[in-house]
Parts: sequence; C-alpha cells; structure tokens
Amino acid sequence: MSAKRYTEEFKIEATKQVTERNYKLSEVASRLGVSEPALRNWVKKYGSSSSQHHTINDQQEELRKLKAELRRVTEERDILKEAAAFFAAESRKDTRS
Repeated sequence: MSAKRYTEEFKIEATKQVTERNYKLSEVASRLGVSEPALRNWVKKYGSSSSQHHTINDQQEELRKLKAELRRVTEERDILKEAAAFFAAESRKDTRS
C-alpha cells in the first residue's frame, strides 16, 4: 500500500486549522482523513511560519523572473555592443576610401 501524497497547499491549510482556528489536532486529522503524526509533522513544518513560507515562495518566484529578465537584457546588450562595433568598423572603412 503506497502512502497518500498531499499538496503543500493542503498541508498548510490543514495546519492553519490547528494553529489559527484552534481546532484540536485529532479532530482535524480525523476530519481530513490524515494520520495524527503526519498532521503533527505538518504543524511543526508549516505552523507559525506558514505566512513566512508563502513570502519565501513569492520571493523565489520574483527572483526567478528577475534572473530571466537579467539574462534577456544581458543578451540584448551584448548584441548591441557587437552591432555598434560592426558599424563603427564599417564607418571607418567608408571614411578611408
């Protein structure tokens, strides 16, 4: 029998029922169909820092987007540098003739 997998969002919401809404751990575990030890582990992991956990995920997403934008802008800059050097060389050739 394989262990059932729960999404991180599910775990955080289950944890909020215990930490923020003050339901009993056993009651929440029974209602959601999860084991008490599993829910207890989720509370330890996501408990008081669940909002901090969301903030970290948001920051990671923003960092990913910023890195992608930086990569794009760097490529554009490199292309423009090469184009400027090419046209400068062409300009020099035209003035010598």
